Amino acid sequence: MKLIIAFLALIGGAAVAIQSQINAQLSKKVGVLEGATTSFLVGAVALFFLAFFFGKGNFLNVFNVPKWQLIGGLLGALFIVVNIFSVNLIGVAATLMAVVIGQIVVGAIIDHFGLFGGEVFPLNTTKFIALTLMFVGIYLFNKA
Repeated sequence: MKLIIAFLALIGGAAVAIQSQINAQLSKKVGVLEGATTSFLVGAVALFFLAFFFGKGNFLNVFNVPKWQLIGGLLGALFIVVNIFSVNLIGVAATLMAVVIGQIVVGAIIDHFGLFGGEVFPLNTTKFIALTLMFVGIYLFNKA
């Protein structure tokens, strides 16, 4: 099961790389914010229909969750805008390297402290060295 989940995550990562370039090209024709809005709108419509036909939850329960849990969409919108802007200036690979490092560093902090209701997975020396090597990697990649 873990192998299947890892494969799905790999497909998701590939989709982000493809999406980054597609959105960057779209933004050249319609503008960065307009491209991000269009991307989000198309995705929202697709998700609405998937949830409507295949979902098992209840949209009305959104009124019963803590309000801070609703900012995920804002963070996603921020990601799309920054991604489009960055790809147009430094390319897909450099942008995604920075994105992945940002995700892992913040993920390590979230895990270390168990933030947002998560489990605690302490940061240790080996993990810190791995994070440092990632920064060296992005430096070398962008220097080339």
